[in-house]
Amino acid sequence: MTTENVIISIKGKQLYAESGPDEMELVTAGSLRRDGQGGYSISYQETELTGLDGTTTRLHVNGGRVTLLREGSINSQMVFEMGKRHMSMYETPYGALSIGINTKRLRSTLNEAGGELEIDYAIEIDHMVAGQNMFRMSVRKKPALRQEREPEKRGFYYGKSDSGRPGAGGAAHPGRL
Repeated sequence: MTTENVIISIKGKQLYAESGPDEMELVTAGSLRRDGQGGYSISYQETELTGLDGTTTRLHVNGGRVTLLREGSINSQMVFEMGKRHMSMYETPYGALSIGINTKRLRSTLNEAGGELEIDYAIEIDHMVAGQNMFRMSVRKKPALRQEREPEKRGFYYGKSDSGRPGAGGAAHPGRL
């Protein structure tokens, strides 16, 4: 089980009934590892650009199931599985929320060289549908460097945010992968 240094591109879109879409894009360094059960593990450090500075995000992809774990300033576990509803607690600096995840589409082409992960899901907060979410992740091996030192981590966040909407633009909203 070797660990590969990778570049991870993440695009997310959240749709709310009361307002327009909230979109984000992040490019960051991370790692890809094949686990012992035939799946893959992807991990990366969140930055202040995403509102989750001090948090490590890990995705475990195995067959038709993806588990997202966050540890640090935000702690959560989200499970995505086609046609199934999974409940969990989502801890934020403002308190814990009971969330439900109903996965509508899940597609993975991950292998040792990288690949794509797509998840479309509805999120419920306290048993009420809060929005529809689309998540796309592209993973590719980091090109070999001629220098011996590791480049500093960089992240890019593009998105619009409605600061008047609860949970928008920051750590408090669980739909933001």
